[in-house]
Amino acid sequence: MGTMRLPLLILHIVAGSIGLLAGTVAMTVRKGGELHRASGNVFTAAMLTLASSAFCLAILKSQEGNIVGSVGTFYLIGTAWLAGRRGERTHLIDWSALFVGVAGAIAAIALGAYTLHNPDGVDKTTAPASMSFFFGGILLLATAGDLRMLARGGISGRQRVTRHLWRMCYGLFIATGSFFLGQQQVFPAFLRGSVVLTVLALLPLPLMIYWLLRVRFSKDYRNPLPPNPVPVIP
Repeated sequence: MGTMRLPLLILHIVAGSIGLLAGTVAMTVRKGGELHRASGNVFTAAMLTLASSAFCLAILKSQEGNIVGSVGTFYLIGTAWLAGRRGERTHLIDWSALFVGVAGAIAAIALGAYTLHNPDGVDKTTAPASMSFFFGGILLLATAGDLRMLARGGISGRQRVTRHLWRMCYGLFIATGSFFLGQQQVFPAFLRGSVVLTVLALLPLPLMIYWLLRVRFSKDYRNPLPPNPVPVIP
């Protein structure tokens, strides 16, 4: 079992590094352009690899919190990518994703309840109960969007772009938070615990709000969009 951890850990670190770089590019360049689509695809592949390797490592180490986090991350990034690629019609994979999201939400809330009532019975990697409840709430919000989309038979226009944006941005926030706050030992001593790392960890959230406002008030999204390309946002 120990021999399996090292390759998974290397894969996890490489995928996380690529994900951070590609996500930063996708976040800052013109939305809908070639560079945005290319960097977004790289980010998606890296984050799905990151979540999968984290899931396997968490099972090997019996880390319940990381199992829940990896499942939720995989779900959010996967559904965000699907929304960016298409959305006019629903498919079997959308129903499958819903069940993954619901399972992740239930697991996160259950873990939060367990942590709250058994503070000494969880390992050091398990997040505080409040964070588990918050993550469970995010997943419930996402699955509510899934149900609405499935009930309508698809999604288009501004709603599709919004679905793509917020899930991708929150996925990037998971990566930045895990790295800049969760791995502070890799930074020089003078940076550990500093506001610089906190700002870098939280940066995807204000950027997410900025882009959502751009989508909300841009006239480019008043009419339904074709099913595949995400429109260019200058």
